[in-house]
Amino acid sequence: MMLLMMMSMMMPMSMMLAMIKGGAGSDPHRGLESSRPDHQVKAQELLARLEAAPNPRASGRPSIRLGISGAPGVGKSTFIEAFGMWLIRSGLSLAVLAIDPSSARTGGSILGDRTRMMELAREPKAYIRTTPSSGTLGGVARHTSDAIAVCDAAGFDVILVETVGVGQSEYAVADVVDMFMLLVSPGAGDELQGIKRGVMELADEVVVTKADGDLSSSANIVRAEYRSALKLMHRKYPDWAPPVRTISSTEGRGLDRLWTDIGSFFDARIASGDLLASRARQRKAALWAVVQDELLRAAKRDAAAVATAEAGVEAGTLSVLAGARRILAATGIDSEP
Repeated sequence: MMLLMMMSMMMPMSMMLAMIKGGAGSDPHRGLESSRPDHQVKAQELLARLEAAPNPRASGRPSIRLGISGAPGVGKSTFIEAFGMWLIRSGLSLAVLAIDPSSARTGGSILGDRTRMMELAREPKAYIRTTPSSGTLGGVARHTSDAIAVCDAAGFDVILVETVGVGQSEYAVADVVDMFMLLVSPGAGDELQGIKRGVMELADEVVVTKADGDLSSSANIVRAEYRSALKLMHRKYPDWAPPVRTISSTEGRGLDRLWTDIGSFFDARIASGDLLASRARQRKAALWAVVQDELLRAAKRDAAAVATAEAGVEAGTLSVLAGARRILAATGIDSEP
């Protein structure tokens, strides 16, 4: 966790970026995830320097930030490894950030990262990291936004942000990526009914996985169902109708078409100015996510005040609002109207 502090104080920018991209036997994101105030101060100083650095990509184009979502069992890891290897063979570099819904009780990671994508993990042009959420949506946005900034400054061409399922974290992730891709499976007959309308409306592209073997015909049926459903939903962009594609991660079919779609989407967003405007909105959203996260941390700092308020609320002798105000008052925040 001391890495970011040492980097920010001792290393020139070129060496820091090389270390981030090349690994050098350590993980630059650990300092970002530390809850120690001194670590966070140094980490934020480094982030400010990284964000002010020139665009490291030879093309001069911005990084492509993709959110990947889907229910457990849909094949996200298999897809990301197959698509990631396809991107690397195409001459691109890749960072994969997997959102971990860290235990709210322990704050620790419960997912593996490299063990799920062994082939991709061995690639020198790929970087895989599990990013904890610390049990809050503010934590999802905060940690992920910071991790993206580091990977962007390191010059990765594509940054994939993987979520663990279809739930509240998807909304937080959508606030830090440029394009949101929803993966669905042909094997779940009622999957369309089970996905929230709001999550569907986040999707810039829907990908039907496992379109091979006995599931090929089912995949085509599911594709048609999602195409029909998307026609009834509000479009995020007037000039973009989210495509629905079928792919086979194991056979590698359809991956090139996905990349064509991604390129078309980004060309349209850059030409319209939407990309810059969207990233500006994301920075604003990240600001308030940090405020929310910091307020929650501060509120829990006075254990005695928290315990007293919780006991009063549980016993019914204190209203929820009064209990909340007592906790906030212990942090020095006056929430009275």
